[in-house]
Amino acid sequence: MRKTTFLSLLLFFVCAVTAMAQMQDPVHFKSELKQISGTEAEIVFTATIDDGWHVYSTDLPDGGPISATFNVDKIEGAELVGKLIPVGKEENKFDQMFQMQVRFFEHNAKFVQKLKITGATFSIEGYMQYGACNDQNCLPPTDVNFSFKGKGDAKAAAATPAPSKKDEAVATETSEAQEADTLAADATAANDSVAAGAHAAVSGDSDLWTPVIKELNVFDNHTESSNNSWLYIFFAGFVGGLIALFTPCVWPIIPMTVSFFLKRTSDKKKGIRDAWTYGASIVVIYVALGLAITLIFGASALNSLSTNAIFNIFFFLMLVVFAASFFGAFEITLPSSWSTAVDSKAEKAGGLLSIFLMAFTLSLVSFSCTGPIIGFLLVEVSTTGSIVAPAIGMLGFAIALALPFTLFAMFPSWLKSMPKSGGWMNVIKVVLGFLELAFALKFLSVADMAYGWRLLDRETFLALWIAIFGLLGIYLLGGIKFPHDDDERKVSVPRFFLGLISLAFTIYMVPGLFGAPLKAISAFAPPSSTQDFNLYKEDEVHAKFTDYDEGMAYAKQVGKPVMVDFTGWGCVNCREMESKVWIDPKVRELLTEDYVLISLYVDEKEKLSERITVEENGQTRILRTVGDKWSYLQRVKFGANAQPFYVLLDNEGKPLNGSYSHDEDVDKYVKFLQTGLENYKKNK
Repeated sequence: MRKTTFLSLLLFFVCAVTAMAQMQDPVHFKSELKQISGTEAEIVFTATIDDGWHVYSTDLPDGGPISATFNVDKIEGAELVGKLIPVGKEENKFDQMFQMQVRFFEHNAKFVQKLKITGATFSIEGYMQYGACNDQNCLPPTDVNFSFKGKGDAKAAAATPAPSKKDEAVATETSEAQEADTLAADATAANDSVAAGAHAAVSGDSDLWTPVIKELNVFDNHTESSNNSWLYIFFAGFVGGLIALFTPCVWPIIPMTVSFFLKRTSDKKKGIRDAWTYGASIVVIYVALGLAITLIFGASALNSLSTNAIFNIFFFLMLVVFAASFFGAFEITLPSSWSTAVDSKAEKAGGLLSIFLMAFTLSLVSFSCTGPIIGFLLVEVSTTGSIVAPAIGMLGFAIALALPFTLFAMFPSWLKSMPKSGGWMNVIKVVLGFLELAFALKFLSVADMAYGWRLLDRETFLALWIAIFGLLGIYLLGGIKFPHDDDERKVSVPRFFLGLISLAFTIYMVPGLFGAPLKAISAFAPPSSTQDFNLYKEDEVHAKFTDYDEGMAYAKQVGKPVMVDFTGWGCVNCREMESKVWIDPKVRELLTEDYVLISLYVDEKEKLSERITVEENGQTRILRTVGDKWSYLQRVKFGANAQPFYVLLDNEGKPLNGSYSHDEDVDKYVKFLQTGLENYKKNK
């Protein structure tokens, strides 16, 4: 009985979390009227924004994200003065997808609309519309409705100087636009099928609009926990630690340290225990370093590193310096006085403190080799935006670094089988130098896009990578020597195969100079839009319908399932899915041959011929545009409000699989489509 109750509660909790995860509410706006005098007033909109989200500012260029706008439904006894004004700290950054500068707010936003009061009383009704996004998805255009009344000073208003020509032009333009919208609505309301369909939908007359949120939750097996990314970060740190082990600064120290712990006491068990303590101290030191990175930069800074030009330039320069160090140009070392001081304190101290100080001495002495690896690791995990990523990465790094000290202490006979120090360790350093140099270009590319320098377009980036990995292959085959390399002319078998792989990868990248997609490195190279010479023609996928009811009627007629694509003109991640996932041959075939694709733009500005008032979650909402209609459909039928959002339906509007969001894993997307198709055939 208890087990059944527990499972029921667990199922309820999972469903509740799933519903909350889909329906996002990261921005909270409030509006208020501030009357300055009998002739002046302001409508002020203030918002609190969840971490990782941002609200776009006003007057953004066409073709970009949703701008904040002020819209009037009814106004009496007052006039608008100018346009909606953003107030506070705006971020101004270059958006790689839209190829333009965009302005937005993080954490807090404020907008002000000024009014001139012209009558003894005044009233105004309308809404402010805004757009919001994070790194994964975007909200549809969202309205902040308002309705205010107040008293004015008619005499003072009459005596107020006439508005400037600029203000008159703005007021005239607003008035004319509102009048034109009203006349157009009156002229077409009688026979507009779009409005009629919306009326049927919001009144519940159409089965195609019936909510299917519970049914979607049954299929809720498409999402993955963010812990997977943490596992990846831990694994990346662990691999970095293993690489650091084989560098000249660490490998020779292992047998000396293990022998010291075993010989310092006649009790072998105590020696092994000291070695374990030594390894644990290494873990504590490096995890503390990861936590310090988080505390120094903070959550908001880590989230912005991936697009911040200054940080990316810094990371680029840092990785170039590390690469030069690995090539043998110079040694990156901490002041010798630091390690000497710590070492002397370790000798004087006793017990656990002395062991911890010895581990700290290792960290300082080996910095010239481990520093570049740690630096690159921290750069990578910081740009993921995860707050705990640096600590997780350092945990993996430290465990790999500490593992040999404890294992060799437990099994001393293994020390005899350790490979002796030699030139092979320097080869590892040089290879890491080439890799550091290659990845440094990734960060320079972000800064180049942010400032619009156009110094590192896609073909330039690929040319540099071709040169770097080509030279790496030549080095591994013995064609290049660096200062610390020995004079050995023979090439080992592992080194030969690594050189072969590097040269093969170089040849693979050559077609990219002519526009080939190179999906294996698409996450690193600049977008194809920055390439001037492009012979590659993408087979784009376009929706057959942009109206839900029409598309569903057609699908029923031809007997095919439907994929509804909730998207937006200003949705960056929607464009990424279309350009990186939809062009895959398998995905393209499924979408064009086996499904009826319906794309619904939630930010479509086309006016509905008649505004529709709906009650949703105890609040009154007004549907004014076609985009409002599709956004309402997404919320009430599917319980979601972020884009991109994909859902597979049968001809009755029932789900065939769980929903899918922004995830550029092509195989997963293909499985998502194939599962829906199989379920459609079973139910048919």
